[in-house]
Amino acid sequence: MSLDLHKIAGQIQDVASDLNANEGDRESRLERALSTLTSAQPEALEKKRVKSRANFSPIAGLGESMAGRYPYPALPSDYTVLAVDGSHIDVDRHLAVQCYLINMGTVHIRYGLNPEARLGSEPRLYTDEDSMHIIDPEGNRTQSLEGQLLGELRAVEELRTLATLAKETDPDIPALALIDGSLILWGLVGQTYPDFVRRVLMDDIYLPALDELREMAKQRPLALASYISLPRSADVVNVLRLDAHQCPYDVSNCDDHCGSLRPGQRPCDAVSGVVDRDVLGSLLDGEERSDSFINTSVTVERYYGEHAVHFYYLNAGAEMARVEVPAWVAESPELLELSHAMLIDQCRKGHGYPIAISEAHEQAVVTTKDREEFQLMLEGALQDHRLPVYTSQKNFSKRMKWL
Repeated sequence: MSLDLHKIAGQIQDVASDLNANEGDRESRLERALSTLTSAQPEALEKKRVKSRANFSPIAGLGESMAGRYPYPALPSDYTVLAVDGSHIDVDRHLAVQCYLINMGTVHIRYGLNPEARLGSEPRLYTDEDSMHIIDPEGNRTQSLEGQLLGELRAVEELRTLATLAKETDPDIPALALIDGSLILWGLVGQTYPDFVRRVLMDDIYLPALDELREMAKQRPLALASYISLPRSADVVNVLRLDAHQCPYDVSNCDDHCGSLRPGQRPCDAVSGVVDRDVLGSLLDGEERSDSFINTSVTVERYYGEHAVHFYYLNAGAEMARVEVPAWVAESPELLELSHAMLIDQCRKGHGYPIAISEAHEQAVVTTKDREEFQLMLEGALQDHRLPVYTSQKNFSKRMKWL
């Protein structure tokens, strides 16, 4: 056994004991955050946010309301749900061939008088030099596609595939286009990738896919949304930290006002340490959604333009979910209600989680056995063509059963 669980059993008990001891403090912070949420003046708080220089982020941007509760709206009698999810096999230097594989799972489900379901997956193997790198279109620089960057490429391809699916649906039927996770390409944030990487992935592929979906939404009821299960975000809590009940200054400047204080000693720490789902979960009843908030991260404000990311919280019954939508959905009452209604129905059908996303994941998943068989097929194909098959001694050792 590689991990001796008996040796950490006591440590686990200590963690549970510490959490139990801190539960009273957490409840106090939660109550104060909820009180601030329901009593704060959104317009004044938003003005303060814009002027402030806080050293915690992201901080949610606010509209006219921040403590609204919206009940489950009427569900269309006929509607379509589209979902895409991807999985991949990364570049592995221990393999005989340098390559990667992306498996894209797709789901198209129509509900109503003429129900149908189309589920599928499309695996694609990439081996040529151009596919293995992102190439600077304005020069001779290249960036290898592997690891985290390959994950970002997969996210970009998921959205492009979703736009293609939307084109193939009946334009007379309301539709919800879903992806799992965030609409924001966080993997490109704070990394040391050359600037052309962002231009190729975001400007040339991701944003044009968002443009296509927005143009379709102008002609038909089509809502785009991403669904984040068990979110750990604190955007809303962070804006509550700026309220006068926590921060007594007209303009918050953490370094100037509280730079000498340790975390836990600052006035705004009275509501920190809880996350948005805790606060909104105390506000919303089952199947209700919150007001929409605005993501104010530098990445979104700098690059997303008309697709600025908004989000709301949804009491899906089994959990509080974070739903991200582009500005053109958030600013349309019809599309916002459409996303709410269809997501709740999807969660009902999926035992607390949107069934279309779950099915897309099942179509896309690449198991450990799949990876092993992929490697064997790759080696077998090389042998069939009398090409050398090689691997590292490290990989050979892992595949051998010594004991």
